[in-house]
Amino acid sequence: MDQKKPLIITISREFGSGGAYIGQQIARKRNMYYADSEIVAKAAGQFSANLMDVTSQEERVEPLWKSLWKYYGTVPNVYIPSRRIFVPTSQELFAAQSEIIKRIATEHSAVIIGRCGFHVLRDFPNRLDISLHADIQFRILRIQGLYNITEEEATSIVKQSDKDRGLYISTFTGMDWTNSTLFDLSVNTGKIGINKSLELILDFIRLHADNA
Repeated sequence: MDQKKPLIITISREFGSGGAYIGQQIARKRNMYYADSEIVAKAAGQFSANLMDVTSQEERVEPLWKSLWKYYGTVPNVYIPSRRIFVPTSQELFAAQSEIIKRIATEHSAVIIGRCGFHVLRDFPNRLDISLHADIQFRILRIQGLYNITEEEATSIVKQSDKDRGLYISTFTGMDWTNSTLFDLSVNTGKIGINKSLELILDFIRLHADNA
């Protein structure tokens, strides 16, 4: 790695596999900038859009009829509150977030969570791409505990998130996010636990830096 350039860690993760927690801990322990929800907030600011509306779109692809409605003002037999017209399309939001991610990566050593960071920053040489996954039952149980919801609710959320993120990544990168060869390190957090996974990743970062 070129130590003169900011070190970038991108984390792609299945929902419930511990990506946010692990990313936060990496950033804290290595004194790096942590970029997650603030990317959404900055993108919303570019469009003067409602943050909740933009957050509801992140890492999922908007149905075509919604995009058309925003441009042409109407879709037969469909009612949507008029304020939705001010929300950016998925394509516009992805472009805005990508520029923000590139700006962060240019200015800081940073941990970038999701949002196709591994693809957006593919031309940044001082970068490690990490993928986190776990079996669905591990993730369901973890989401149940984190949000105090039923197993049925957690199952529905996890499955929908997997579907949304898979479509989002394939749409904007043309890649299959389950392909481990896209990443420098792929970790099954369900096998060794969240904290052991964090230790493994920190060791990997140190080894990579030592061998650069």
